[in-house]
Amino acid sequence: MSLAIALGTGTPAYAGDPSYGGGDEGDVQPTPPSSGTDSGGSSGTGAIGAHIQISQSKTGGSGSSTSKATSSNANWKPPVCWYEPMYTPDEYEDFIKSSYKGAQEPAASYAKERADEDYHKGDKGLWWQVQFRNDDYTDACPVTPASWEIWVPPAQPKADPNQLTPEILSELAYNSTKLPTPPVVLNPSPDRLKVNLGTRVKFEGNFDRVWTTASINYKGVQMAATTVATPMALKVEAGTADADPQSCTYDLVKGDDGYTVDSKDSGCNVTYLRSSGTGTYPFKASITWKVTWTDSADPDGPARQPGLPDGLSTYEQNVTVKEIQAVNR
Repeated sequence: MSLAIALGTGTPAYAGDPSYGGGDEGDVQPTPPSSGTDSGGSSGTGAIGAHIQISQSKTGGSGSSTSKATSSNANWKPPVCWYEPMYTPDEYEDFIKSSYKGAQEPAASYAKERADEDYHKGDKGLWWQVQFRNDDYTDACPVTPASWEIWVPPAQPKADPNQLTPEILSELAYNSTKLPTPPVVLNPSPDRLKVNLGTRVKFEGNFDRVWTTASINYKGVQMAATTVATPMALKVEAGTADADPQSCTYDLVKGDDGYTVDSKDSGCNVTYLRSSGTGTYPFKASITWKVTWTDSADPDGPARQPGLPDGLSTYEQNVTVKEIQAVNR
């Protein structure tokens, strides 16, 4: 996913603005922010919105493959947009006057409304501006065009529901998390599995918890949230109904070298009942991660509520299953 970086130059554009190719009427549309870089993963760093920084712990040993964490709850969605601190009153005046110079309606009225407020010059506080998680705008942002920026005083009576909070930061951190794919080794090897012979699954774990911190420190506004993903269980799926059982789940146990499992003495091992013939079966292994979050940059801080859904990381490989050839004498 390409995470957008806006450096305070984003301007609300309108469908009636000829520079946006619009007509004479329509709703406010966001000017796409500058393109950024992915966060998390191998680089361990990144940025979202205007001033939110993302950092992630190492996800495993050398050569470990990673994938973006997926939620076990299909209905869970990360925030589409939020307000971030952006301008002092003087900076906001400069922003409005330069960005809306010669603007047509309704942009002209928007700029006049801010000018009538005198940009809150002389007041203590900051102007917060809407920022977007993605730059494709495929999801609807709940922020209305009439309040592209909001004034936030030091003693705000009631925060806007879309104003940045540690909880929103935790959701952004979750969405940026990359997890190691399951390092499983099959015995027999994937190209030599046998019909009616149990498949031993060895999990060669060399990683521990994975945590991701989203933080902001801008114009006196400081907050952070850290999501912590702990591997809990390994599930393997045979990839065919011609297996008994079709899937097995093993609890992961923390050892000296990280979380691991060896199914050698387990009561559940996938046994293929039919050859894959000239083809293969899509064997899948997935890890379930328990995800918690703290309202700081400390992964060992107290877990906060509301909770986050479990995360999943998955690896698939094609396996070949052959009949055991008997020799008759």
